[in-house]
Amino acid sequence: MNDTRSLTVGIAADPTPDLAPPPPMTTTTKLGLGTLGAALLLGLLGDGLLRAFPWGINLPLWVALLIAALFLLAQWQRVPLTGGGRWLALPILFFSGAIAWRASPALTFFSVLALLLSLGLAASRTRAGRIAISGIAEYAMLLVSAGINGILGALFLLFGTIQWKTLPRQRWSGPVMAIGRGLAISLPLLLLFGGLFAAADAVFDGIVRDLFDWDIDKIFSHFFLFAFWSWLVGGFLHQTLLSTFELPTGIERPRFLSLGLIEVSMVLGALNVLFLAFVLVQFRYFFGGAILVEATLGLTYAEYARRGFFELVTVATLLLPLLLLLHWLLRRGEDRQPALFNALSGALILMMFVIMVSAVQRMRLYQTEFGMTELRLYTTAFMGWLAVVFVWFVATVLRGRRASFASGALGAGFATLALLLAMNPDAFIVRNNVARQQAPQPFDRGYVTTLSGDAVPALIETLPQMKPEDSCLIASYLLVGWSAPEEKDWRTWNWARSQAWAAVEANRPALEEMACPGRGDSDF
Repeated sequence: MNDTRSLTVGIAADPTPDLAPPPPMTTTTKLGLGTLGAALLLGLLGDGLLRAFPWGINLPLWVALLIAALFLLAQWQRVPLTGGGRWLALPILFFSGAIAWRASPALTFFSVLALLLSLGLAASRTRAGRIAISGIAEYAMLLVSAGINGILGALFLLFGTIQWKTLPRQRWSGPVMAIGRGLAISLPLLLLFGGLFAAADAVFDGIVRDLFDWDIDKIFSHFFLFAFWSWLVGGFLHQTLLSTFELPTGIERPRFLSLGLIEVSMVLGALNVLFLAFVLVQFRYFFGGAILVEATLGLTYAEYARRGFFELVTVATLLLPLLLLLHWLLRRGEDRQPALFNALSGALILMMFVIMVSAVQRMRLYQTEFGMTELRLYTTAFMGWLAVVFVWFVATVLRGRRASFASGALGAGFATLALLLAMNPDAFIVRNNVARQQAPQPFDRGYVTTLSGDAVPALIETLPQMKPEDSCLIASYLLVGWSAPEEKDWRTWNWARSQAWAAVEANRPALEEMACPGRGDSDF
């Protein structure tokens, strides 16, 4: 009797059998959960910040939060970040900040491109690996790996990295699952009977419509942007902190693609002869000037310059990858190969510098005749970058350090873009074109009105130097196009646009006095 009572009490005291404890949670799972949480939070912030256009302070703010999340997660789980990619946090922050600095669409495009390149390389080389000593092919494969991880990384995180079975089972997990099952069963029934009641009674139908009068398009856009940014951030953080997936970066040259010294020497020798012939012609025009051009070709010097500049830029652009390709294809094995290749390549590069000087001279003459534009300025800057890269090619590839070439070329590109950002090309174009009021070709007032807010302070500054008919139209344009809007979104704040609005407001009385009467929005 007593034994039965004891057994009954024992059963009542422990009504459920003991469950086997889950396996211990690994550090990888903990980091994966933290990465998932950071991705969801940054996705929510991305929806709130980056839905406002045009992008301004919202982009660098969000990018700074992304970089902060990366380093905080690494610090939390003691993930060593010893790769060369960790230093790319500096250009990432700088080029994202450029979006809030300049308003030029061209600079915005190049800054976003530099930002994406930096993020792609950082994702692959922040934990380990080198950035400074990597070939062009390796850079390309790293960027492809970053793209694949950006698209699929969230899947790897959810279904591979995080071991969901190791999560501790809490006492509330059962009730939560029960509530979920209850909602899944009850919602379809509510929709069914609610629809029938709404169809049966007009008053009830009106109440239901008022209660659920939601903007479906807006809800969908919020959900889409939240999911989009969360997915990309999850992929980026997963690759940077957790992923072991990477495409092979070392591309071995197939035997059948190699070229011997004879073939390469013939190609480079033929190009040297052609380049030399062209350079000799250029020397004639360097010393003969406009008189020789007009007498020989029947063209004005400006027309001659206009015809040749972009073709010479194309020549310089094609020569560099050609030399890199020939160097990659050249079979090694003979002691005289590097010396002969270096001599022929070096001669080509020397003549290429003469051709580039000719191109710059043509652009200077062309600009004097027709004025400066964004295309002409950016192409000239591209030529400057090419000149630096050719020098770097000689210092690395021709001296047996090909692996260092790509990082130097990329760094030179970043430096060129930084100089352009500091220079403010739109303002430079305005000042340059206004200064040539006495040039044969008239001042193109229509073109300067297509420039961004970067140009507005310079336009106001140079108005007194313009002809009355030009200053009249420019002043009217500034009043119509750059008066401060009544409503501003802080997320789209941009330094250049804010400076443009402030300059117009500060000079409004003078602009109104100078503006053409009767000009309105439809005139611009």
